[in-house]
Parts: sequence; structure tokens; C-alpha cells
Amino acid sequence: MSARPTVNVVDSGEQVALPDVFTAPIRPDLVSAVHTGVAKNARQAYAVSPKAGHQTAAESWGTGRAVSRIPRLPGGGTHRAGQGAFGNMCRGGRMFAPTHTWRRWHRKVNIKQKRYAVCSALAASAVPALVMARGHQVSNVAEIPLVLSDSTEGLTKTAKAVAALEAAGAIDDVNRCKASRNLRKGKGKMRNRRYVMKKGPLVIYANDEGITKAFRNIPSVDLCAVDKLNLLQLAPGGHLGRFCIFTKAAFQKLDSIFGTKTTESEQKKGWKVPSGMMTNSDLTRLINSDEVQSIVNPPKENKKRYGVKKNPLKNFGAMVKLNPYAQTLKRNQLLSEAAAKGKTKSKPKRDPKAVEAGKKFLAKMKVESDYQGELFENFDAWLKQAKKEPN
Repeated sequence: MSARPTVNVVDSGEQVALPDVFTAPIRPDLVSAVHTGVAKNARQAYAVSPKAGHQTAAESWGTGRAVSRIPRLPGGGTHRAGQGAFGNMCRGGRMFAPTHTWRRWHRKVNIKQKRYAVCSALAASAVPALVMARGHQVSNVAEIPLVLSDSTEGLTKTAKAVAALEAAGAIDDVNRCKASRNLRKGKGKMRNRRYVMKKGPLVIYANDEGITKAFRNIPSVDLCAVDKLNLLQLAPGGHLGRFCIFTKAAFQKLDSIFGTKTTESEQKKGWKVPSGMMTNSDLTRLINSDEVQSIVNPPKENKKRYGVKKNPLKNFGAMVKLNPYAQTLKRNQLLSEAAAKGKTKSKPKRDPKAVEAGKKFLAKMKVESDYQGELFENFDAWLKQAKKEPN
């Protein structure tokens, strides 16, 4: 933005100097953190009734009646008598850890952080890429930031305000938001917030001479005095890049409100526009510049080659690297195996005569016996009788 020191006033052709606040560093992390804290400060306390779930005369029956010790309702003649009460697991009982109105609803945010976040959000609103990334339709807008003449502050009719937006090319974003109007999900439909719609342009003025009446009825258009800029409007949802429309007087007043890089603000004590740690944030251009490349060492070659890791239990070479003594152990093992193999005795040769005698003995055993003798008298008589009988 510093390369463009002036901005054109769209409907009058004048030129105004670009305030230094638009050169502030863009810090999305800071904007998100501050928005989270500031948005909590508008919450309204809520809680359940302190008496809810305890408006009965229930008492525990104690032990010895084969029922749990939860407090139970007295009386009889109805299903309710004897039922459990008070506990969060009981019908009609209190909730667990009931909500209280003295919860810590609000958050303290450092004033310098809030100011830094507002400056950052304003700077982001002057970057067309960020404005388009947020979803705004600014293709027909002549220049961003968009500045209108001071006569816009004197408008009192909505028709003239719409005509001013059409002349500036900002009506496309309004139409986009009008088309996005839809029913809210959930119970908010019953709580006076039935519809939801995307955010459109933010009109920033210096003097209210009717401008609020002219623009307040246009869907999605918000208004804000330049003296009361806040992060909730400049970065809704904590997202940078709101499409802002300034009047000339409001645009020129930014230097006195936020100060410059050399002079302090007239309204915010001890505050100047924050400046970045780097005067040139284009790192690619810095690294590739001749001044840096001339003194940078050439890239080092990695001589070490990384291959597949070998399993030392299967690869003996890998095992030797881990344990050099493994080679000695294996050599000793091989020598002991060779020595044990030399000491084993071969089987003795059999005597041919003994082999022949064994064969004859086996053949004799296989021959059918004649079953004769004292031990086979009865068997021999039975055998002869069996042979005589026909089959």
C-alpha cells in the first residue's frame, strides 16, 4: 500500500493521501484472538432457577429397604409417591452442576492489542485479494479502499443511497447478500432471529447528517462512525477483509485517530501506527536478490546414501557391523562342528555268517508249525476233527 500514496475519491475525482494505518502489519492471529475475547463481552447472563428440581419434600429412605438411597417423594395413592427426586438422573430432578448467573461471562482484552487488531483489520480492508477472499463482490469497484465524497453524509433517502452504491459499483455485493438470506437452523427461529444473511459493505462516516437513515434499511449494509471503529464490524467472525466504504472526511480523519508512524494519535494516548519488523516482507525477492545470493554458500551435496535397512538377524554383514565379535563366534562354531563330525564312529560291518544264520532263523519261524507235542495235544485233536467236517 505504501507504493500508492494517494487514493481517488470516486464520485468527485479528487485525490486524498493514504493514511498510515493502511500500512500496518496484517496479523490474522491477533485479530482472531482479540475478536474471540471482545465478542464475549456482549453476552447476557443466563441460568436455571436455583430452586429447580428441589421443590419437593423428598427424603431418603436410608438403608435396609432394598432400594437405593436417593431421596424419594413422600405420600401414597399415586405413581409419584416413592419416586426418586433431586438427582440429575431422576425425573423432575435438578440438572448436574446447575448453571449460575455469576459465571465469568466477560473477558479482559489489552487495550493495545485491541488497537493493534483494529489497525490490522483496516489495513486488510485495503487489500483487494483479502476482500475478495472473504467473499465480497468488488469486481466493478474502481478502487479499494473505496472513498466517496462528503455529500454522501447528507443523504437522507434510501433510494439515493442505493443510487450512490450503484454508481460506485458496490451494489453487486449488496445483491449477493440479499440472495443469501435464509432461515436459521435450530431454535433461534423462535427467538426473534429467524433469518441469517451474509455481511455486506461497511459504510464509515465522520458526521451523521442523515447518512444513517439513508443506509440503515439496505440489507447487509452496516454503518459505523470513524471515531467508534470496532473489530466486530471490521472483521466479522474474526475474518479479515471487510469491504469498507469511507466518506472523504472519515478517510482523512484516520491519521488523527490512529496516528502515523512518526506522530502519536490525537485521540488515543501514547499510540502510533504499528510498523512491521521487516520493511520489505517479500521474502522470495529478498532471498533471490543478488546481494544475498552473492554471499550465500552453495548447496552442500549429501554424500551419504540411505538405503534399505538390513536385518542383522538375517544378514551376517549387518550383524558384524553391530557386533564385530559375531565373526569370531561363528568361526568357533564352524570349527567345533567340524571337529565333532571327525570324531563320530562309522557303523561296523556285519559278519556274513551271522547274517545268513539270522535269515535262516527267520525263515524257519515263518514256516507253518505242525502243532505237535504235549502242549498241543488238545489243539491237534481239534484240528484233525475240523478237517474231517465238511464246510
